[in-house]
Amino acid sequence: MTAMTVRPPDAPTPCRDVPWPRARELAHAAPAASAALPARSVPLARAAGLTLADELRAEQPLPGFDTAAMDGYAVGPGTGGRWRVLAALRAGEAWAGGALGAGEAVEISTGALVPHGAHAVLPLEHAVRDGATVRGPSPPHGKHIRRAGEDAPRGACLAPAGTRIGPALLGLAATSGHDTLSVRPRPRVRLLVTGDELTHSGRPGAGRVRDALGPLLLPLVHALGGAITDFHHVPDRPIGSLASAVHTTPPYATDVIVVTGSTSVGATDQLRALLTEADAHWVVDAVACRPGHPQLLAQLPRGPWVLGLPGNPYAALTAAHTLLAPLLAGLTGRPLPALPRMPLAGDVRTAPGRTRLVPVIWDGSAVRPVGGHRPAFLQGAALADGIAAVPPDRNPADPVPLILLTQ
Repeated sequence: MTAMTVRPPDAPTPCRDVPWPRARELAHAAPAASAALPARSVPLARAAGLTLADELRAEQPLPGFDTAAMDGYAVGPGTGGRWRVLAALRAGEAWAGGALGAGEAVEISTGALVPHGAHAVLPLEHAVRDGATVRGPSPPHGKHIRRAGEDAPRGACLAPAGTRIGPALLGLAATSGHDTLSVRPRPRVRLLVTGDELTHSGRPGAGRVRDALGPLLLPLVHALGGAITDFHHVPDRPIGSLASAVHTTPPYATDVIVVTGSTSVGATDQLRALLTEADAHWVVDAVACRPGHPQLLAQLPRGPWVLGLPGNPYAALTAAHTLLAPLLAGLTGRPLPALPRMPLAGDVRTAPGRTRLVPVIWDGSAVRPVGGHRPAFLQGAALADGIAAVPPDRNPADPVPLILLTQ
């Protein structure tokens, strides 16, 4: 990437006061110039939460053989409704008895291999057994048989590259014959929480506040697909403390440095000056939203991404979903997280040119604001099902984008 000099805060730049939807796009696209994280192969047991680097393909047909979908009797051709039972066949057993002929049947368990020549499976509840004979209505051809390859033929693409690996995908990979997966690892994240006023345990004294961002961001980074490798509290004074922390080379590689606080233009806010002096490449310098306006994203020359979050907890939470979630997705080759849209019940005051980020809860077929969402207050977010991104020019009849929250 080509480095660019940071301009003064009051000068117009292409990356300053970016509209909220565009900020998400820029953060997601930013890693494309330096490529996503390199792929590696890991066992299935270590792949949860990572991202597929290659397509997941079926190593065998699924199912791999004709399979009984019901307990009952695999019956040969014929419509007489009466069959001679040759044997019993259970899941996991091979069948060496040859093809079933007319009037022949095999007692069979769900999941067992269906003998060649079977017409259908007669469910157990529809069958009447009398010694070596079974009677019942003749089922339609193929009924209750899962044919080999009907779910997926051998070599079929089961999931594209960029898919987040969850429990269902792990089960799918195992079913299709994989022991390992080619994945992109979690981006490595250093977390620097700034502020001289912060207390880290107990009740804060006069003029001090309890740090909420450390407890909030540690699990949030993991939920968004990153891995916290380093967590430090950095004082505002002496000036230069933040620069020292950012430029300190840890004993491991870092992909993203997240800095909380120090993103505005006050006397103790050091991040913008630090990035200017480092000749960082800017991607986003403030976002046209409320709360969370003074968030930023830049890249140090030949170094990690630096993401600045506001110091107020709710503003930091909204900023993390605005820039950090798309950035981590871009680094791992995942698509930009799609946002569902829902009708918004109730009035939400919008500001000219700024997206309002409001915690909401489900209300039937719509969502409604839950309240408690001043920039420093997390009650609304703690109770919410999601955050509604209310555009500045919202038509009340239009649904709004929704960031879903996991509690």
